[in-house]
Amino acid sequence: MISLISPAYAEGGLAADGGIFNLVLLAGFVVIFYFLMWRPQAKRAKEHKNLIASLAKGTEVVTGGGVLGKVSKVDDNYVVLEVAEGVEMKFQKSSVAAVLPKGTLKSI
Repeated sequence: MISLISPAYAEGGLAADGGIFNLVLLAGFVVIFYFLMWRPQAKRAKEHKNLIASLAKGTEVVTGGGVLGKVSKVDDNYVVLEVAEGVEMKFQKSSVAAVLPKGTLKSI
């Protein structure tokens, strides 16, 4: 609807050109998006990938669901956690959220 209305200019005045301003504004949004959203997410994904690659037998971990356990077996896609004495559960490697400090799980 706005495009149907022609702009009214003062006599002898020129139309304002906002092309450069729009490009600078767009570039600013791209830079803000990169530094505030994409870069931190890529960093977290890289850290999680390194965490999963470093899993070994005896490592104490916590899963995304909050299950604490000690790694008893590591496969290509799965990890077996001992959550209690004699109780083992199989999880996908990607569900491991964090590695705990040694000695956190004393009862296992």
